[in-house]
Amino acid sequence: MRVYITQYALTRGILVKKVRDCGNGMVEVPTECCRYYHRPNWWTTPEEALARAGIMRMKKIASLKKQIAKLEAMTFQVPNE
Repeated sequence: MRVYITQYALTRGILVKKVRDCGNGMVEVPTECCRYYHRPNWWTTPEEALARAGIMRMKKIASLKKQIAKLEAMTFQVPNE
């Protein structure tokens, strides 16, 4: 079976792998020692994988915006000795 792996979409992109279905939403890559993927990290169509990668991207952007706002609001003071 051919699947599209989105687990590393934000760092390595969407990966295409030939896998064996293990059931319970888990697949194994037989050519890689002990490499398993669970749902929602793999998809059977490129459209599903692209949709998931888009959601992951939007969540990461929201997280970074929150972090930027926190850093911009940060103030510093020199402690009294």
